[in-house]
Amino acid sequence: KQWYQRRVAITAGKEGCDASCNGPYQGRWSKTMIGYGVEDTNFVLELTYNYGIDKYELGNDFLGLHIESSDVFAAAKEEVTDNGSKMLKSPDGYLFHLENKNASSGGPVAGITLASTNIQATVSFWSEILGLTVFDQSETSATLGIDQSQAYVKFVHQAEINHAKAYGRVAFSVPISVLADAEKLAIEKGFTILTPFVTLKTDGKADVSVVIFSDPDGYEICFVGDEGFRDLSQFDPEGSNLLDKAIDEDKSNEWFAKKGKSKSSA
Repeated sequence: KQWYQRRVAITAGKEGCDASCNGPYQGRWSKTMIGYGVEDTNFVLELTYNYGIDKYELGNDFLGLHIESSDVFAAAKEEVTDNGSKMLKSPDGYLFHLENKNASSGGPVAGITLASTNIQATVSFWSEILGLTVFDQSETSATLGIDQSQAYVKFVHQAEINHAKAYGRVAFSVPISVLADAEKLAIEKGFTILTPFVTLKTDGKADVSVVIFSDPDGYEICFVGDEGFRDLSQFDPEGSNLLDKAIDEDKSNEWFAKKGKSKSSA
């Protein structure tokens, strides 16, 4: 039984993305936006598939995604932990923490947890440069977000962080004017801009402007211009069917086998 509800949009490319949408790879790729509701009002996951990569080395940076839903909790067959939650692990090794609660107005995804080697430095960057609100903070953890109705980002102190090869990025939709101001402030404060302000062309859809930042621990944060995002994030009623079709038509394993090769590991 599926414990998630698919709300899907799909993008595909034949070569690398100007904003490294598919990571440091230059081959054929596709990405799928998936979540419990439309992307405009819900936290969604961007799943990237590089056709020539078989698996990715996981790091210790991403500590889990938190879901609050009594329906999801009931559908999960895992045992209840001592704190009353359930923990799932995806086929690729990512953790999902389930709480037996009613979903908020922002949807079932409550937030994510990431590791931080310096809580104060992390809070300073995410609040002063990116403009997030600090909900709570201690010596070993901090929780921030846009507002209480949206998914949070929680940081837990960890001595060392290894992003390895499977790390992703966190994205926020913001007015285009905020992109330029935040980029300027980050540069003035000596932080790294991974992708300076750029407008990406999307076939058949709106162009979208982005700036990608790097925080003190090397996490990638993407600010997306809200104006283009509103059009680009429209729910595709055929999304689930397109995803199923793409999975059925993916013959990359057969192609590699025919060539006497195997997919590489990142």
